[in-house]
Amino acid sequence: MKRGFYIGRFQPYHNGHQSVLEHIAGKVDEIIIGIGSAQLSHQVDNPFTAGERVLMITRALASLECPFYVIPIEDIQRNALWVAHVRSMAPPFETCYSSNPLVIQLFRESGIKVQSPALYERETLSGTEIRRRMLAGEPWEELVPQPVVRVLREIKGKERLLQIARND
Repeated sequence: MKRGFYIGRFQPYHNGHQSVLEHIAGKVDEIIIGIGSAQLSHQVDNPFTAGERVLMITRALASLECPFYVIPIEDIQRNALWVAHVRSMAPPFETCYSSNPLVIQLFRESGIKVQSPALYERETLSGTEIRRRMLAGEPWEELVPQPVVRVLREIKGKERLLQIARND
C-alpha cells in the first residue's frame, strides 16, 4: 500500500488543489490530505473552519478514483517537531507532496521522500487571489470546483469574509 501526504490550508480549496490531487491519485494507492492551520478560522487570511474545509475537499473529490483521508492538523509553532506531529495525526505514508519550501525542508530533514508537483495556474489559483476577488466583488466561482461553490454558498462564506474584513 503506497500512501501520499498532501497538506494545505485550503482557504478555500480551489482548482489548483484539485489538479494536484488528481495528479497524486495516479501515483499512490491512497491520499492523506492534511488541513494545515486547522485551529484558525474567522480571519481574513483564514476565514473557514477546519470542518468547512473538510466539507469542501470531500465534496470536490467525491468522484476521485483513489481513496483519501482528510485530517485536520493544528499548528504547534515548533518547526523542528512539526513533522513528528503530522505523522502522529495521520495514517502512515511514504511520500509527502508539496511545493512549499518550508514543508519540503522539514520533511526531507525527517528522512521522508518529498515530491514537488507542478503548480497549476498558480498566478490565479491561490486562496489569496480567491479571497481578494470575493472581497472586491469580482468573479471567483470559476477558480474553485463547483461543489466548493455550493459549500461556500451554504456556509455564507463570502458574507463572512466581507464581515470579518470590515473596520470598526
